[in-house]
Amino acid sequence: MPNETIAIQSDTIRLECLADTLRIVRLEAFGQPSVLATLDEQASVETPWGRFFFIGGHRLWHAPEALPRTYVPDQGAARLVEQTPHTLAYEQPADPFTHVAKAWRIALDPDAPRVVIQHTLRNEGAWSITLAPWAITMLRLGGVAILPQPLTPSDEAALLPNRHLALWPYASINDARLHLGDDAVLVKAEPALPPLKLGYANPHGWLAYWWRGLLFIKHFEVDGSPTVAYPDLGCNAELYCNDAIVELESLAPLTRLAPGESVQHTETWVLAQSLDALPDGWGARVAERVRSLAG
Repeated sequence: MPNETIAIQSDTIRLECLADTLRIVRLEAFGQPSVLATLDEQASVETPWGRFFFIGGHRLWHAPEALPRTYVPDQGAARLVEQTPHTLAYEQPADPFTHVAKAWRIALDPDAPRVVIQHTLRNEGAWSITLAPWAITMLRLGGVAILPQPLTPSDEAALLPNRHLALWPYASINDARLHLGDDAVLVKAEPALPPLKLGYANPHGWLAYWWRGLLFIKHFEVDGSPTVAYPDLGCNAELYCNDAIVELESLAPLTRLAPGESVQHTETWVLAQSLDALPDGWGARVAERVRSLAG
């Protein structure tokens, strides 16, 4: 597995990427250890083209998930195309099976604990395909994930549903890590099997993780148009937790790409040292519950 890395940093954040693979493998803030998870070679999947290694950290996939399409090996497939003191940009050529090329540009704010990641997928095949950009961040266990729920009614009379949770076949609604709330679903990220995976339609455009006094928030774009479809029963936000990692995942709408067309999905990461930094005053709503779970 590759281990050479390239780093960029500011006064508050240090971010490290693999030199030849689309992975952000370390994210250190305020002098604390990296909040991103690291996995060994056993965390892999066998495919017709060899083994896919998860590695850990942040990666770019495209939904909906399918085996073996999603797991085409990507180790060593990317190349660095731009590097400045606060910017890294990578390109990964299209693989011969999906014909989808990947790229991202990472921009670290020199004056604030913030990172902007622009993810790009491009169809280099001979026919149109439908996919959704899918940005997945693996985080270390031991914290609490915060999934803000819809608060406003879907219609003026409040007669229609405004919330749903999608559960994967291996997930249990009785999982002890899962703590349901009307304003936020919390997940205590403890090692356990079987895995827990859930998703939902998140109108707020952010997910968060509280870990050892560090708050990691990932903001993402939301398209609420009634003509837009999201994967996985309408999910634009998902969480996965097993015995090694917890993932915060954001998804863009399903998009039909003609040959040569591309689609982008942008995340903005914000790091803070207080739950008060949650958007729109959310910290006041959930701080007591989060701290109670975090111990």
